[in-house]
Amino acid sequence: MSTRTYQIGEELHRHLMETTVRDMDVMQRLRARTAAMAEGGMQISPEQGQFMQFLIKAIGAKRCLEIGTFTGYSALVVALALPEDGEIIACDVSDEFTSVGRPFWLEAGVAHKIDLRIGPGLDSLRTLLDEGHAASFDFAFIDADKPNYPHYYELCLELVRPGGVIGIDNTLWGGRIADLSHQDESTHMIRTLNERIRNDDRVDMSLVPIGDGLMLACKR
Repeated sequence: MSTRTYQIGEELHRHLMETTVRDMDVMQRLRARTAAMAEGGMQISPEQGQFMQFLIKAIGAKRCLEIGTFTGYSALVVALALPEDGEIIACDVSDEFTSVGRPFWLEAGVAHKIDLRIGPGLDSLRTLLDEGHAASFDFAFIDADKPNYPHYYELCLELVRPGGVIGIDNTLWGGRIADLSHQDESTHMIRTLNERIRNDDRVDMSLVPIGDGLMLACKR
């Protein structure tokens, strides 16, 4: 037992990976391909991906939404967790980055579940609302430009159904949110959003210390 969250060092993390993470070759290769890129640190961890799969299955999700797809690893793990008739709408501004993941989606047999939309995330979300998709998504994952996090959160809150879950990545932000000497825009926005969600009576919430922090908000 412990009265606080246990800190995971390198040895314990290796044990975690070796004994609890169920991996697939296609997932490993996409992670390796991404890790070789200069921006590879933006990819979510495999244990976070597995946790998201667990969550998606636990809530019976069929329609998912993603803002910030990068090279497609998170879209891949979500699509693998969805039923055959499930769908994830993946929104990103970069055709270059998302093109890295598309062959892996095809190889994994889930490309038909992924509706990739290239363009500014706010525009894509507003288009979904204009198309009548309010309260129709089971799960939304936000992992894009941090200054727009509050706007993504509000739009996703309109798009997910009651009982649906919003997951927001990087909400521990490498510990910078707890260090008030960091007042850059991204840190300020994440810090402010965490406080807003804590006080938001429209949701139940929990910040899970996995990866770089995954804030979960369940719409009431």
